Amino acid sequence: MKVNLDKRQVLVTGAGGFIGSHLVEALLALGASVRAFVHYNSRGSWGHLNHLAHASKTDQLQVIAGDIRDPFFVHTAVAGCDTVFHLAALIAIPFSYIAPQSYVGTNITGTLNVLEACRRAGVRRLVHTSTSETYGTARFTPIDEGHPLQGQSPYSATKIAADKLAESFACSYELPVVTLRPFNTFGPRQSARAVIPTIISQIAAGKSEIALGSLSPIRDFTFVKDTVDAFIAMARASLAPGELVNVGSGVGVTIGEVAALIQELMGTTVPVREEEDRIRPAKSEVMQLLCANAKAAAQLDWHPRYSLAAGLQETIAYVTANLPAYRTDINNL
Repeated sequence: MKVNLDKRQVLVTGAGGFIGSHLVEALLALGASVRAFVHYNSRGSWGHLNHLAHASKTDQLQVIAGDIRDPFFVHTAVAGCDTVFHLAALIAIPFSYIAPQSYVGTNITGTLNVLEACRRAGVRRLVHTSTSETYGTARFTPIDEGHPLQGQSPYSATKIAADKLAESFACSYELPVVTLRPFNTFGPRQSARAVIPTIISQIAAGKSEIALGSLSPIRDFTFVKDTVDAFIAMARASLAPGELVNVGSGVGVTIGEVAALIQELMGTTVPVREEEDRIRPAKSEVMQLLCANAKAAAQLDWHPRYSLAAGLQETIAYVTANLPAYRTDINNL
């Protein structure tokens, strides 16, 4: 039997981020009482949750600001929660080459703090967030949950460590933690450090050419609303502790093909060039990610609702309407 999240106390870490903010909105729509954990800053900003400050359902929403690396704050955040969605992470791959220690602190220590707090609080379900980057360049496609893990960047290495910590807590303590491994999520609110907003914002800004990294890697792009559906399904489904599920569209496209499709949808033709500063080190680049999503279909009854083109249309509308927030004059890490 699927669990109803209506009126349940739910915590979302990383709630002010791209996927986290969409998840918070979806949970509020389901009637959950949401405690949104955002990263503390002196400006009092809730990140992408700022627009909910005067929303009609804010009686269901409690925003708390803190640091995922602080075990005492995390313990307080988890207390009294039925369900925890752990999305807080440093995710930009290029910046992980520059500041790997910060990724260890946030992605590994932060995850350990969440796991231990959930163990002590006795939560019903913890949904931990992984990434398809943990697979590295595909040894076979489509990539299923049994594919070997390969740490080809400091970012992916810290996410592998976090995933293994979650696995260890399931095995050692029977903590009801399950892991969702999304492939390349895109959509409104994603920052320009990601390739799709980078392409859209450069075209919308009237650039004479689009500067990108390597155009040949293949990615499996999944629209954010589909990814959010999978998070909620993971929280509601009857899954054994330690269960891992891939979520992706099952369709692979090259970065060059995505750039061409975006130009078609935006009614323009702009030359695309590979910029050396945007290209990953050769052994760090992940050349092919293509999701085997049969397990998600079987165990979560999850299927993507959005085509790549449909998701791009919504993303184009958002980026063009919010273009001043996108720095097209720099390479966003």
